[in-house]
Amino acid sequence: MAQHAAHGPHHDDVGHEASDVNVRGIVQFGVGLLVLGAVIYLVVWVFFGFLSGRASRASEQLAYPLAAGQEDRVPPEPRLQTNPRADFRELRESEDKRLDSYGWVDRNAGIVHIPIEDAIKLTLQRGLPSRPATEQQVVK
Repeated sequence: MAQHAAHGPHHDDVGHEASDVNVRGIVQFGVGLLVLGAVIYLVVWVFFGFLSGRASRASEQLAYPLAAGQEDRVPPEPRLQTNPRADFRELRESEDKRLDSYGWVDRNAGIVHIPIEDAIKLTLQRGLPSRPATEQQVVK
């Protein structure tokens, strides 16, 4: 039994099997994977270049030649909102303005609208309208 300087005792009959791991085969496999990856990358790059050129040629042509003179047409109402927040703010402002002002609803019939605060006060003074009291009819 020999003494190995770094690891302690060393037995000549105990060791690793040199034929178990083929380092050369592993390195060749790794290099093959790298080469195959590079070839696949180049094939995909050329294919995307082909598709990009094809798409640019197709975009030069009109997709719908019959619609060539109809760019200014707009779809029928109702359309999509381009700025919904501003539309909502405008709606609320117009509602608030109507709720806080006097104005005619139907001038010929003499119907007006009044501010909501005044309407609440009038309702509290006059009370809510009710149906006239009638005798209950028994249905046979």
